[in-house]
Amino acid sequence: MALSYSFQVFPRMETERFILRKTEERDTKDLFELYSNEDVVKYTPLLPFTEEAEAWQEMNWHREIFAQQIGIRWLIEEKSTGKVIGTCGFLHYLKEYARTDIGYDLAPSHWRKGIMSEVAAPIIAFGFNSIKLYGIEAKVDPANDASIGLLTKLGFKQAGDVKEYEIEKGMFVELLVFSLLRKEFSMLEKS
Repeated sequence: MALSYSFQVFPRMETERFILRKTEERDTKDLFELYSNEDVVKYTPLLPFTEEAEAWQEMNWHREIFAQQIGIRWLIEEKSTGKVIGTCGFLHYLKEYARTDIGYDLAPSHWRKGIMSEVAAPIIAFGFNSIKLYGIEAKVDPANDASIGLLTKLGFKQAGDVKEYEIEKGMFVELLVFSLLRKEFSMLEKS
């Protein structure tokens, strides 16, 4: 088996319209704007940000998960404006099992424009081809139709549901589990 990604250099990628890159100091205002929006954090454990210090904490978390080799969170920067409009990446990476979770968020003004499909596809490919993942999971609120549609479009299949899985806004919530395995990804790449 070829060597897998070493987490030494943050992987920068580009799509037709976007740059996928690491968090930088200049991103504070854009991340604050993103996460202060109630619609963005609706299906997450986060409450809307109320001060820029919370954006700094989020940026530090991005750096920490990379340094600890348990995740990679890319910022989604528009090539045309230089503005960060969302994030996408892996968390809860378990090297010994070659598995991770994928998560993402996007500013509502950019919803339903094919953006997340465009940026998630190369991130998923990076996971399978460079990190040498065996599987990627996504946990989704059953009411989040847009996320369920995105995962389905990307080739994920519902693998089950988990009752009272995590606490969001002080309450335990049920989440649907979607999964994409290496062999399924390989078949998608060939088609």
